[in-house]
Amino acid sequence: MIGKFVEVIIDRPKGSVHPNHKDIVYGVNYGFVPNVLGGDGEEQDAYVLGVDKPIEKFKGKVIAIIHRKEDCETKWVVAPAGMTFSAKEILEKVHFQERYFTVSIEI
Repeated sequence: MIGKFVEVIIDRPKGSVHPNHKDIVYGVNYGFVPNVLGGDGEEQDAYVLGVDKPIEKFKGKVIAIIHRKEDCETKWVVAPAGMTFSAKEILEKVHFQERYFTVSIEI
């Protein structure tokens, strides 16, 4: 999927609080890719990087995939066309949520 363009529907905009874990504040926009099932049988989760304000939806390019060792699902990393981030930069931006997992990043 890396390199593909997708639309992400944002259900947890930047600055929002996780509905079940009040200590998790979203540092980036987070949502799902409609009509694409993830490993958990739900729609594919995605982080949107490179957009610094809360948004409702976003069309961009999948630039990386986050694999969680302890989980059956992956998280896609989506960014504006032409924008890239290193694995280190991605980890820094998603640390607010991924800190609870052992992850690897496929770029």
